[in-house]
Amino acid sequence: MSKLILTHEVSGLGTPGDIVDVKNGFARNYLLPQGFAVAWTRGGEKQIEQIKAARVAREHATLEEAQALKVTLENTKVKLVVKAGAGGRLFGSVKTTDVAEAVAAAGLGAIDKRKIELSPIKATGEHTATVRLRDEVSATITLQVVAAK
Repeated sequence: MSKLILTHEVSGLGTPGDIVDVKNGFARNYLLPQGFAVAWTRGGEKQIEQIKAARVAREHATLEEAQALKVTLENTKVKLVVKAGAGGRLFGSVKTTDVAEAVAAAGLGAIDKRKIELSPIKATGEHTATVRLRDEVSATITLQVVAAK
């Protein structure tokens, strides 16, 4: 087992600044090369405080702002135009980056693609995605996936 300090949010594992124990292979092959974590050291307390301070600065400033953004996101349908074949089947699938860009293009604000959770979308139609705005605030977005003309 390896002891690491997370520098980015990893679904199912933790948030930036958390100290986690993971298997050596997961640390060596995924977390460290992707830059999602750094090795834990005794002097790592300063790093943890810096990471948590940066996370607080990046987070939506207040709970009220996050709540207002949640209401806006939930009351608006986000339109995604994608390449599709006959029968509405997509060439590829919709990714979190596509959703983040569509939300920004709709004028609803910038959201981090890493905070978007969606099930695989491989056909046109209406789908939903969840966005974690803060630890305690999540919004459900309605996505309208349409074929490009």
